Amino acid sequence: MEARLPSFSAAPTSSPETSSLWDRAFLEHPRTLGESYWQHQHRAVGFGAAMIAGGIACVIHALVPTLFERTASGTIVRLYERMRATHRLSR
Repeated sequence: MEARLPSFSAAPTSSPETSSLWDRAFLEHPRTLGESYWQHQHRAVGFGAAMIAGGIACVIHALVPTLFERTASGTIVRLYERMRATHRLSR
């Protein structure tokens, strides 16, 4: 039997209060970016993983300055450019 993931494209229909809370908690923000819940989750996990990797590289660089000299700053630049391209940030 194939496992099926729940669809986060529509709010549950149990009650107006639950639907409103569901919409605010899971759908409102991704919708403002033109993304589904799953698209937003995928993008956010990617950004978070890149930030963690850059942070670890920065800590290692603090201990051994010849390692990862440009990794953290390069990560920041790449993420900023990606954010600007996909979310139309100003500046």
